[in-house]
Amino acid sequence: MMCTVCGCGESGLEHSHDHPHDHGHPHDHDHQHEHDLGHRHDHGPHRHPHGDLHYGQGPAGVHVPGLSQSRIIQIEQDILGKNNALADANRAWLAERGIFALNLVSSPGSGKTTLLCRTVEALAGRWPVAVIEGDQQTSFDADRIRATGAPAVQINTGKGCHLDAQMVAGAFERLRPAEDSVLFIENVGNLVCPAAFDLGEAYKVAILSVTEGADKPLKYPDMFAAAAMMVLNKIDLLPHVDFDVEACIAHARRVNPDVVVLKLSARTGEGMDEWLAWVAEGRRRAVSAKMATLQARLAAAQAALDR
Repeated sequence: MMCTVCGCGESGLEHSHDHPHDHGHPHDHDHQHEHDLGHRHDHGPHRHPHGDLHYGQGPAGVHVPGLSQSRIIQIEQDILGKNNALADANRAWLAERGIFALNLVSSPGSGKTTLLCRTVEALAGRWPVAVIEGDQQTSFDADRIRATGAPAVQINTGKGCHLDAQMVAGAFERLRPAEDSVLFIENVGNLVCPAAFDLGEAYKVAILSVTEGADKPLKYPDMFAAAAMMVLNKIDLLPHVDFDVEACIAHARRVNPDVVVLKLSARTGEGMDEWLAWVAEGRRRAVSAKMATLQARLAAAQAALDR
């Protein structure tokens, strides 16, 4: 969990007051009553035969100077537990309104915003679409979305490297997405931390540009394991780059056998029909689920009246 290292998971969850001593006094806890000194391999790196260092071998999967593996796990569980509870509330709020929400994740420069603009333009007049934009600074991307005619709220995370469920809940209040609509959440460009943070979305969609490495799914397995779909973007550039499409897909399915793969170009429009059809099907299911819930409630109310 990278956010144990960078601490950005604390800001949105009002977590900074819970354990500041972990950072200011790293030796005042854990060490005297756990067996950390007897298991120093949990704190140090694993050394590969070729001299490489791997700091993700311990139970926590990450190294933080001054913290034992058990303490890291405790902090992660605390942060993610609070986030997941808020995400569940977000998911219920969306389900009650029949809103299909997607969390778009990628490294910077993958073409997320261009894909979003093309998607919003293509869906105009079919049903309402709204966008939550996540960046560390500026409102450039939200401004681009608003220029298409769709409502958008910008979330600036400052030094934080991802959105969390509380940030998204605050955006709901500002954005007020329409019922039976589609909501796109464009996360901060980062293939590490957003993998662990549920926002209440229906699915994560990992966008990978062919200008990046085909081995990205293996380098950042948590993200591609968490994603329901991998979009290979900028395929119009394939004649000009050294990118092995089949190897990339194989790598993605190695970490996530069920991942759906779409190949498209947001610039030329190639593959967009398949993407739009997938979004439309997700919205249809969200609306159907809302109606089924309403009908069940009405049936239960009628049964109570008939007693």
